[in-house]
This record gives sequence, C-alpha cells and structure tokens, in this order.
Amino acid sequence: MIDPDGYRPNVGIVLMHPDGRVFWARRVHRDGWQFPQGGMNSDETPLEAMYRELREEVGLLPEHVEVLGATPGWLRYRLPRRSIRRDDRLVCIGQKQVWFLLRLTGQESDLRLDLTDKPEFDHWRWVDFWYPVEHVVMFKRDVYDRALRYLAPLARRIAGAQAVPPPGPRLAYEPPRGRRRPRARGNGRPIQGGETATD
Repeated sequence: MIDPDGYRPNVGIVLMHPDGRVFWARRVHRDGWQFPQGGMNSDETPLEAMYRELREEVGLLPEHVEVLGATPGWLRYRLPRRSIRRDDRLVCIGQKQVWFLLRLTGQESDLRLDLTDKPEFDHWRWVDFWYPVEHVVMFKRDVYDRALRYLAPLARRIAGAQAVPPPGPRLAYEPPRGRRRPRARGNGRPIQGGETATD
C-alpha cells in the first residue's frame, strides 16, 4: 500500500523498559540496528498494525505491554536512491509512520525474535533513551529524533527525569553540499546496513 506521494504507511515501535531504556534490535543478515517497525495493511488501523508487528517481530502480545502514547499524524522519511525499487508499478520513495511508545509490563523472557519463518531481528539489547538517534542508519535519524522528542515527556512520567533527560540540540544529519558523507569505519560502534522499501 503506497500513497499518491510514494510513501508507504508504516508503524514504529519504541518499547521501553520501566527504567527508561529502550529496545534496540539488530537486523538479520545485516549490521544495522533499529526499532521494530513495519508496513500497515489496507484494512488496519495504526494501532492494529502496531500490535501485529509487535507479535511478529518481537513476540509480544497486548497483555505484555502498556501503550503510553503515539505521535500525532505522519512522520516521513525518504529512502536512499539505491533502495528505491524503480521496476515496481508503484514506486515507494519512503515511509510515513505513526510511532508508538510502549512500556514492557511482561517479562523479558516473553520477548521472542523467532516466531515467523523470516525473522526481522537476530539480537537485541536495552539502550539509553536517546542512543538510537545517533546510531540508526543515517536516513532515519531525523524521524527518530522527531519521534523520540514527542514521546520523551510520556516516557519521563514513567521512568523519571534522570532516565529520560531533555534532548540535546538537533544534529545536522546531512553533510554540507559538495562534500561526501564519510564512510562508516570499524570504531567499536555498529556499522549500519541499508534497507529496502519492503522493511
């Protein structure tokens, strides 16, 4: 399902531990880490799609989480040119997303990455609330920043101000014109992988 502007409706999931850390997962067969996310079916509401993706990608049921809030309207990001499928009848240029903040109320043992024939992730960990903004693949950083800034006050009510401090200034995600973005090198941080419009 792609809208007339070329964006695929999608939901994103920020799963928060009660202490304020968030669920951060590694893509299968790639070195990229991200929040769970997935496309909406034409007959689904964003909430219904979120619960389906939550079950498919991380194994959790509605009784394992509490919905703390969601971003209003759509947050959009464009895919890199190399990831746009130009041979499709409808060209998807990016995602438009509603982001949900969930608190884990179940046990960590409820988390399962292997419930589907093609798992999305092969490893996960808890990270500080703002960590994903600087460690997700570059083209998603702005949407992560906007989503987390909106959801932070909701998270702070649960985890407290020390666990979810105010965000720093917005980062300049794009290099100045005329300069190439430096390639990622092994420096102890994960090197991010690309994605396609089916993610």
